[in-house]
Amino acid sequence: MQKNKKYKHLTKIDRDEIEILKNKGYNQTEIANILKVDKSTISREINKRKKKNGIYDSKVAHHKAMIKRSNSKYQGMKIEKDKILKNFIEKALKEKQSPEAISGRLKKEFNLNISHTSIYKWIYSSNAQRNAKYLCFKRYKRKKQKKNKGKREMIKDLVSIDFRPKEGIHWEGDLFVSPSKLKHSVSAALFVEQQSQYIQVFKTKNRKAQTMVRVVNSFLKKHKVSDISFDRGIENKYHKKFKTNVYFCNPRAPWEKPHVENNIGLLRKWFFPKNTDLSKISQKNINLAVNILNNKWRKSLDYKSPLEVAKEMKLIKK
Repeated sequence: MQKNKKYKHLTKIDRDEIEILKNKGYNQTEIANILKVDKSTISREINKRKKKNGIYDSKVAHHKAMIKRSNSKYQGMKIEKDKILKNFIEKALKEKQSPEAISGRLKKEFNLNISHTSIYKWIYSSNAQRNAKYLCFKRYKRKKQKKNKGKREMIKDLVSIDFRPKEGIHWEGDLFVSPSKLKHSVSAALFVEQQSQYIQVFKTKNRKAQTMVRVVNSFLKKHKVSDISFDRGIENKYHKKFKTNVYFCNPRAPWEKPHVENNIGLLRKWFFPKNTDLSKISQKNINLAVNILNNKWRKSLDYKSPLEVAKEMKLIKK
């Protein structure tokens, strides 16, 4: 059996030759043999690209072909044409899931290979621009950090994070603060469990060490904890009163508690930008934001959510 010839797009030169050969009296089969294409290609080309008066003009034909090719595909076509896939992605975006997490979840649950790049292209297309508002805000210029010229008070009897045991349920803690230019010091204490990346946030009236003691011990009553790692902020100077083991990062080494730093960044990007006054944010609104983050699918968790992993680990006390 003779195999069909592989299809290829006709070029401007091919169309010029078709016009010349047709005007010289060659039939469609002869033109196809000269151009080494199937005769049906020549037939479709002449019938679809001819002018209204029936004359084949290579310039007009090439213009029509380029318009059709430009309109044949558009950004996000695969997603836009699949209503089930489209609805799944839109629902996930509204739940503050990132395109990267959606892509991984589609692969895990449905074995669908939709890259996060394709999802971004669909979101930015004219058909789905309404969904761009659900994306995380991205800052393209890093702000310069102001140097603290004041003297720092030293914390006594601290234990370095280098001595923290490998086994156990390790949490990280830090303060999520309001702008320093404001007269008040309303903040939020944030805790993240390393393995599950499950987070909890508690609003505080101030950054005093005694307040931190109350917040930490209240948190410990509701969660399984082997130890908590903090930075050397003065709010932690009464760490001996924390009812758990406490370890401290080395000076100027915030990467030693990466999970809490990452989640503070997520809270800043998604919900509470850098200059947000936390005194105007209720604990209820903070809980809503935390709930969204705890239900986000994470690549590092094999596209499970922190809440799912936390339940598997039984981190939350009843």
